[in-house]
Amino acid sequence: MKNINKPSTSIKNWAIDDRPREKLLLKGAVCLSDSELIAILINNGYKEKSAVDIAKEILQMGNNNLNELGKFSLQKYQQIKGIGLAKAITIMAAIELGRRRSKNPFLEKKTFRKSEDIADFVRMNIKDYLHEVFGVIYLNQSNKVNHFEIISIGGITGTVVDNRIILKKALEESATSIVLFHNHPSGNLKPSKADEQVTQKIKEAAKYHDIAVIDHLIVSEEGYFSFSDEGII
Repeated sequence: MKNINKPSTSIKNWAIDDRPREKLLLKGAVCLSDSELIAILINNGYKEKSAVDIAKEILQMGNNNLNELGKFSLQKYQQIKGIGLAKAITIMAAIELGRRRSKNPFLEKKTFRKSEDIADFVRMNIKDYLHEVFGVIYLNQSNKVNHFEIISIGGITGTVVDNRIILKKALEESATSIVLFHNHPSGNLKPSKADEQVTQKIKEAAKYHDIAVIDHLIVSEEGYFSFSDEGII
């Protein structure tokens, strides 16, 4: 027999002020909790759990840290009951939009004045990568960013860094200087011999096109290491 006394988990049966979409309309997005915002992306739940309940479960899986959600794969999201491929894609797309919005102030800066500015910019762009990545920032004469690109994923020792790709993009972007960067997920900021060799190789190749390699940054959650600041570039 159906238990008529059991409360429904459907958001439709909630008070209007408690429904995420209606709450957003009445009070604005800023008044919604993280779980309520995610619930809007999810749209609906299932018989036992509402979209808000599922959203809370997602946050718990990321230790209630939105930054951790950015590191999840599609498969990770789908481990939660009620999250299929389409919903997982929607959540990941929303997180990527948030990431791009947060980095816009850096792109609008007229110049990078010190290595710390560039390190902050790099960390913001690659913080969700669990593996080592190598990339380049292409700068114009005012040290303003023309282009940011990840060249390889998997580490310098595990991935061939193609000078031709780096310099071809530099010419396309009319870059007068470039900054190399990669991360050390382990947290160790000390450059390896391979790091130093790759840096010198790219620096020598760039000279032929009158393009300066002004720095190579190694970043982690703990901090950064600047080849330029240490006088080894």
